[in-house]
Amino acid sequence: MKIKSFVLAGLLFAFATAGIFAQEKAKSLVVYFSHTGEQYSVGNITEGNTAILAKMIQKKTGSDIFEIVPENDYPKVYKTCTEVAKAEQKKNARPAYKGNIDTSGYDTIYLGYPIWWSDFPMVVYTFLEKHNLDGKTIVPFCTHEGSGVSGTDGKLKRLFKNAKVKTALAVRGATAQNKRAEAEKSVDAWLAKVGN
Repeated sequence: MKIKSFVLAGLLFAFATAGIFAQEKAKSLVVYFSHTGEQYSVGNITEGNTAILAKMIQKKTGSDIFEIVPENDYPKVYKTCTEVAKAEQKKNARPAYKGNIDTSGYDTIYLGYPIWWSDFPMVVYTFLEKHNLDGKTIVPFCTHEGSGVSGTDGKLKRLFKNAKVKTALAVRGATAQNKRAEAEKSVDAWLAKVGN
């Protein structure tokens, strides 16, 4: 009886110790909006520039992934799309998107978007206003054609004052689309910097 008790106590201690010292890997999520169709400097595309980066990041970090897909897709013709995006911005619109994801169980959110008129596309604001990302680490990445991050990292800091917003990655859409090895090097260097 004493031997059984001793063995049982030893097993319980081993499991308890393992529980104390085993560290659960932080959960991360890649959330992104991307657009296909006619694009400035890259022509007609079937995979969005930001989507290319999002998939690279997801693969390298082992994160879950969620695409923000507008209920009403943006026009495929570049000029028309820019006009719609500008009109939405002027109205401070919040376009609906399909589906949803519970972000509460994630510690880190990689947030991807193209820069439209020096800002997030308005459908990204819809997502951000539906999800409280305070207390999380937000790691922004974007595609652009010369405007860089356009202060969107600062907007995230203002929206989520209790979140830790890391250094943003900005890659030209043409690079993401046509020079993927170069884009991947940028992603690798950035992930090393932000502490993947």
